[in-house]
Amino acid sequence: MTRPDPDQLLVDAETDLRPTPSGVAARRALLAHPVVLLVGVVLASLNMRAALASISPLVSEISAHFGLSSTASSLVTSVPVLFLGLGGIIAPVLAKRFGTELVLFCALVLLGVGILVRVLPSVVALYGGGLLAGTAIALLNVLMPGLIKRDFPDRAASMTSVYTGAMIAGATLAAAASVPLEKAFGGSWQASLATWSLLAGIAALAWLPQVVIAWGRTGHETKVVAGGGSGKSVWRSALAWQVTGFMALQSLWTYVLIAWLPTILTDHGMSRSTAGVVFAFNTLVQLAGAFGVPLLAGRMSSQRLLVVLVTGLVGTGYAGLLVAPAAYAWLWAALIGVGQGGGIGLALTLIVLRSGDAHTAARLSGMSQTVGYLVAAVGPFGAGALYQATGNWTVPLVVMLGVCLTALLVGLAAARRRTV
Repeated sequence: MTRPDPDQLLVDAETDLRPTPSGVAARRALLAHPVVLLVGVVLASLNMRAALASISPLVSEISAHFGLSSTASSLVTSVPVLFLGLGGIIAPVLAKRFGTELVLFCALVLLGVGILVRVLPSVVALYGGGLLAGTAIALLNVLMPGLIKRDFPDRAASMTSVYTGAMIAGATLAAAASVPLEKAFGGSWQASLATWSLLAGIAALAWLPQVVIAWGRTGHETKVVAGGGSGKSVWRSALAWQVTGFMALQSLWTYVLIAWLPTILTDHGMSRSTAGVVFAFNTLVQLAGAFGVPLLAGRMSSQRLLVVLVTGLVGTGYAGLLVAPAAYAWLWAALIGVGQGGGIGLALTLIVLRSGDAHTAARLSGMSQTVGYLVAAVGPFGAGALYQATGNWTVPLVVMLGVCLTALLVGLAAARRRTV
C-alpha cells in the first residue's frame, strides 16, 4: 500500500482545526503503521450493518414473542435507522472534541452494549437497544469517509471500496447466520442476536492501538490551533443537496429490503430458512457493486452512467418482486443486491469526489448521512404500515419503484463533475 505524504495531512478531517506540530508527529506515527490502520478500518466496517442485518430474518419470531403488529414490527428496524440520522448530528462535535480515533473506538463499544440491551426481556429494551446501536453505527458512518479522505488522499476511491465491501461482508455473515444460530441455541433469537456483540468487541480491541498512537503523544493538543477549510456551508450548496438526495434514496430502498425482504418471500410461500438464505445471498452479491462501482467512479470524470446502472438494477429487481416474488427470488435478489452495493458505494464515493478537501468531505458526509438516514428510517415503517393497511405488498413495492425513478433523476444531477 502506498503511504500518503504526511505533509498533505495537516488538517484533521473531522474538524475545522489544524493540528499542532505534535499533532503532525502523531499523524506520522499512525501512518507509519498502515496495516494497523487498515485492519481497524476493515473490522469497524464489518460492524456497520451486521447489527441491522442480523435482526431481519428473525423479525417474525420477535414479533410473535412480543405480540407486535406489522407496523410495530417495522419499528424494530426503523428505530436504529432513525438514529443513524440523528446520531450523525453529534459525530462531528464529538470528533472535534475527542478526535476521530477515540470516537470510533467508543462507538464500537456502544454498539456492543446496544446489541446486548436489545435482547433483554422487554419491548422497551428491544427498541432502546436499537437506539444505542443506531447511534453507534451513525458515528462510524459519518466519520469513516472523512478519515479515509484524510489518511488515504491518493487512494480514496479504492479505500472506499475496501470499507464498503467489508461493511457488506459483515451484513452477509449476519444475515446468513442469524437463523442457524437461533437453531443452534435451541430456538433462542435472543442468543442469536447477542452473538454479534462479540464482533463489535473484537473491532474495538483492534481500534485501540490507533487511539493510543493518536492520543499518546498529543492528547488535546491536536486540536488547539484553528485554521483550514473553506468555511462555506454545505447546507447552502445545491450540489451537496443532490449528493444528499441520492444518499437518502438509495438508503431508503436498501433499508426497506433489509427490513422486509424475508417477510415478502415468506408471505408468498417460501420457508423462513430459505428466505433467510435468499436474503443473505442478496447481501453477499452487494459486494460486487460495492467493490466495483467506487473503483469505476474514481476513474470517471462523470459518474452518470453508474447512476443509470445501479438505479436500473434495483428498479428491475423491485419490479420482479412485484410480478413474481418467489418464483424468481434468486434473480431479483441478485439484481437488487448488485444495485444496492453499487448504490451505497457510489453514494459514499460521491461524497469524496464532490468534496474539494477533507474538511468538506467530513461536512458533506455528516449532512448526507444525517438527512439520508432520517429519510431512510421512514422506509421500513412506511412499508409496514402500507402492508398492514392493504393486506399485501403491491402498494409498498410500487412506491419503491417511484423511489428508484427519483434516485435516477437526483443521481444524474449529483454525478456531474463539480465540487462543493
